[in-house]
Amino acid sequence: MPGDIVQFVGESRALQLFGVKLLGFNADNGKKLLLTLAFIAIVLLLSAGVKRLVQIFIRGDIDDVHRRFWTTQAVKVFTAVLLIIGIASIWFDDPTRLTTAAGMVSAGLAFALQRVVTAVSGYFVILRGDVFSVGDRIVMGGVRGDVIGLSFTQTTIMEMGQAPAEQGDAPAMWIR
Repeated sequence: MPGDIVQFVGESRALQLFGVKLLGFNADNGKKLLLTLAFIAIVLLLSAGVKRLVQIFIRGDIDDVHRRFWTTQAVKVFTAVLLIIGIASIWFDDPTRLTTAAGMVSAGLAFALQRVVTAVSGYFVILRGDVFSVGDRIVMGGVRGDVIGLSFTQTTIMEMGQAPAEQGDAPAMWIR
């Protein structure tokens, strides 16, 4: 019968699919999942709207480009923090569960995401330490260029030179 395919059974109202009780799936988790998806959608839409407003209101000379870049970076960081706090608030109403989950996540990060964590840390060092910014001319990996973008895991440069191994004279350059 069609009613027997999907049911909520027992005291915890666990999800039962084709007579098999699915571990960890219940009505409460379903509500949290839907609320999480709605929260993520709303925050990302608001973030996109704020970024669009920044593009509309800040345009013009080079100072406005820097102002737009830093404002956009602030919106990205604020969005990430808001998503983390919001999702943690939805899923972890008990502090002990949050502590356990944070310990497991940090252990996983330490092992599996070393490069990403290092890249994000480097991003904050670059921004905080004033190492370089958008518009600066730098040498990275033997290539000269102007910084045209900074993100959490990537620095984008407009290439203006080549590595010394590819060109005999030092310093290696295309533009003189």
